[in-house]
Amino acid sequence: MPSPFLFLLAALIWGSTFWAITLQLGEVPPMVSVAYRFALAAATLFGYCMMRGTRLALPWRTQRWLMAQGFLTFGLSYICTYNAEQYLVSALVAVLFALMVFWTPLCARLLFGTPIGWRVWAAGSVAVAGVGLLFSQSIGAALHDLQTGGKGHFLLGLVLALGATIASSAGNVLVSKVRAQSSDVFLTTAWSMAWGTALVLALIAVSGQSLALPQAPKYWMGLFYLSLFGSVIAFIAYFTLINRIGAQRAVYVGVASPVISVLLSIRLEHYRPGPLEWLGMTLCLASVAWAVRAPAAAKPASPLVCTPVATSVSTPVAEIP
Repeated sequence: MPSPFLFLLAALIWGSTFWAITLQLGEVPPMVSVAYRFALAAATLFGYCMMRGTRLALPWRTQRWLMAQGFLTFGLSYICTYNAEQYLVSALVAVLFALMVFWTPLCARLLFGTPIGWRVWAAGSVAVAGVGLLFSQSIGAALHDLQTGGKGHFLLGLVLALGATIASSAGNVLVSKVRAQSSDVFLTTAWSMAWGTALVLALIAVSGQSLALPQAPKYWMGLFYLSLFGSVIAFIAYFTLINRIGAQRAVYVGVASPVISVLLSIRLEHYRPGPLEWLGMTLCLASVAWAVRAPAAAKPASPLVCTPVATSVSTPVAEIP
């Protein structure tokens, strides 16, 4: 397939996954939906690896990193994302996931002492200002709601969405540890999803939630779309794109995806951003584009950027819920 088609395919799928999550809300607990999604995605990837003749077993030293990465990226992050979308429009969650471009190097700095360049600090400051504009009116309304006896659900959704981006960023920092043990992207992603599913199932058992099967056709449509398209097909397209044009250019998928999410929210969720919201989104996404753009004279590299609202174990992705 031509590279422009692969770029468009990954951006369209990942941009639409934020809205597709809303199809799974309401009938079963969010944690149960996360478990169903990544159990199906992991089984699909394991099946693909078996068709390729790949040996599925990995040593424990690799599995330890996959377990940690799976819990953060395919467990905690998605639990927070699904819960956040009960209170926030999916487009707002998508824009927040673009901030992973900055959270990931910050996590790398905290965990491994990796230096952070001036471009990330500068672009991050602009992005934070953009997010402040984007949410300023909604936060003000939510605070007023709290003062008048309301529950402040918008603020809860905002905290959960930020928690999701930070969890995914921390998981992305483990990419280098996994890559040092195995270079098979599909196998390590399958194992990471499997570990994430297992740990989410453990949380479901502890919390006493039921694994009842939903009845609504839209739920199953969302499940299969998120599992097979959002968690498998888009990754294959993205990884192929990286091999052809490099990570520095392929990562712009993560800039295009939130734009698609906003357009879908306007069309399908009746989201009507005002001038401040448009300015905030523009500042945020423009700063992300600037942060991931390699300097003209610099040697191309593969930076740790982020994965989503579908995420990767061994290759950086911009955001994939």
